[in-house]
Amino acid sequence: MNQAGIAGGKMKIRFSILAIIVLVLMTACGNEGIEDPLNYELEDFTFTDQNGQEFGKEDLKGKVWMADFIFTNCDTVCPPMTFNMTKLQKMAKEEGIENVEFVSFSVDPEIDTPEVMKEYAGKFELDQSNFHFLTGYKQSFIETFALDNFKTLVKKPENQDQVIHQSYFFLVDKEGTIMQSYSGASDTPYAEIIDDIRSLQ
Repeated sequence: MNQAGIAGGKMKIRFSILAIIVLVLMTACGNEGIEDPLNYELEDFTFTDQNGQEFGKEDLKGKVWMADFIFTNCDTVCPPMTFNMTKLQKMAKEEGIENVEFVSFSVDPEIDTPEVMKEYAGKFELDQSNFHFLTGYKQSFIETFALDNFKTLVKKPENQDQVIHQSYFFLVDKEGTIMQSYSGASDTPYAEIIDDIRSLQ
């Protein structure tokens, strides 16, 4: 092969490699770095936090946040979920990740007053400055809100003190779109979640 042919072959290889790199970058940008994003739209909301203050979607705009559904009287998955969420909060701080919030929606709002939520939060080594426990709505509302927005089940059977709910953690982007879900009670993929939070910053 002559020099021109060799040069042409090298140019084709370089172009192919460049095209692949561009394609990979475009794909990553297209889903914000989240593999198979859920892209669930989240309706506007304003509830009451553990400090008795109004807190809602508008307060979270421009921030990446994690969410889950728990209740303070839970005798199974909720304490491990809050422990795991607390661990994620600590990991994010250690990694120097800022502009991240943690939100727990009560699935037993008639029992979980702000005062009760404040006492529950105090049982964990968490930073309440960016960890919000929300309540202040009807039981029927949170059951519909969870299903319509997060596609997750919440149901309190009549005459029972335990609430049926799923134990997922949810990652929400700066625009309020639900991007991904993870196991929250056990086998929580901490490193993956931290990487996903960072990718949305």
